[in-house]
Amino acid sequence: MIRLALRSESCRKRLYRRDNLERLANRIAEGESLPGDAEVSVLFVDDAQMKAINKAYRNMPKTTDVLSFEQEGPAAGGVRILGDIVISLETVESRYPGDASGMRDEVRLLFCHGLLHLLGYDHDTRAAREAMTRLQARYLGRAVQAAWFAKPEGRAAVPAPKGRPGGGGSTSVGQR
Repeated sequence: MIRLALRSESCRKRLYRRDNLERLANRIAEGESLPGDAEVSVLFVDDAQMKAINKAYRNMPKTTDVLSFEQEGPAAGGVRILGDIVISLETVESRYPGDASGMRDEVRLLFCHGLLHLLGYDHDTRAAREAMTRLQARYLGRAVQAAWFAKPEGRAAVPAPKGRPGGGGSTSVGQR
């Protein structure tokens, strides 16, 4: 089981549901045969804070949608700390202005992506990206074509913003 410690420092509200993220986390934990209990911290921010975090930890002075930071260490009270996921709700909102359902779907995708990074997956090669995309599709219950960028039914895929990696990131700090 994965326990979530959620905190929001974003001005944007109601763009995620704890119960949906918990179900998704536990679906991933089961699918990945994660032993024992684990904890993941999730921080929701706006672009200015994401930019500051990205600059401080990756020396990249620009915003991004999701970052993940592995925290592999000893278990505290039998609970393994997997790490931290940071998601920019401002970036999510900019992709789906006025579409609450689309925004919640995107948050779930970013959370799934970040959690897979914490579990050791990456997308630094074409094969690794394809494998990670297939896992995201499986855990989100989406078609593979809709598992990299959010693509709720009836909508076109969101094009990759300029500078968005087709690979890259790392298992300690991920960027979709």
